[in-house]
Amino acid sequence: MRFRKENIMSIKKSAQNAHANLLEKTDPEALERINHFAFDEVQRDVDLPDRIKMLSTLAYLLGMQDIDEYKIMLPVALDNGVTPVEAKEVLYQSVDYLGLGRVFPFFKATNDVLLARGVELPLEGQATTTMEDRLKKGEETQIRLFGPQMKDFAKKGIVNKWLVDNCFGDYYTRKGLSDNDREMITFCYLAAQGGCEPQLLSHAQANIKLGNDKDFLMRVIEQNVPFIGYPRSLNAVRIVNEADQKVNGKD
Repeated sequence: MRFRKENIMSIKKSAQNAHANLLEKTDPEALERINHFAFDEVQRDVDLPDRIKMLSTLAYLLGMQDIDEYKIMLPVALDNGVTPVEAKEVLYQSVDYLGLGRVFPFFKATNDVLLARGVELPLEGQATTTMEDRLKKGEETQIRLFGPQMKDFAKKGIVNKWLVDNCFGDYYTRKGLSDNDREMITFCYLAAQGGCEPQLLSHAQANIKLGNDKDFLMRVIEQNVPFIGYPRSLNAVRIVNEADQKVNGKD
């Protein structure tokens, strides 16, 4: 999967300036290497649309609970292809994968950034389900993404039911992001938080089946190496290779 190179200068300039404002006076040597690697070398080497880069980075930052870097990168994302609705959808969907206790502080952080930019809140609603049909619509969505074997998954236990009506019925059915976007950001939440390898494998396979192929997922991982570091990035690479082998029968 190849992408047309976009103007990397916008991400580079915005992110480098934001980090310089915080580190230039106190940590100039660290700033030089951080800005060069994260926002010059990586942005130049990773062939993804700016919007995908920024959606994935917001999801990674949520997954690793880095609210300070999130506050820096959210404005960069909004300047580089991510809409306020899309940013909010990345936030909302993270609740099911990271938990309200970990995500709640990010609501204020996100709202503060949007309000400072003159965005009127609340945004236009994106829900497509009701309290009455969320289980049904959630099952339909789960079957569409993971296959017919997911039929009646909700009947296997209370947590299974919650996965169907809450995770899929409440969030995956929303407008604002495509199925491919939602599976990609779920992969990012899981890769960033670690300890979720079985779920990461499942969602890596779902991504590949949707068309977010091995090459695409590798680029998503590469985009976020500066934020999450090498150990969890290499773990995600291993999972993607395993998922591709399961889906396509190749390494």
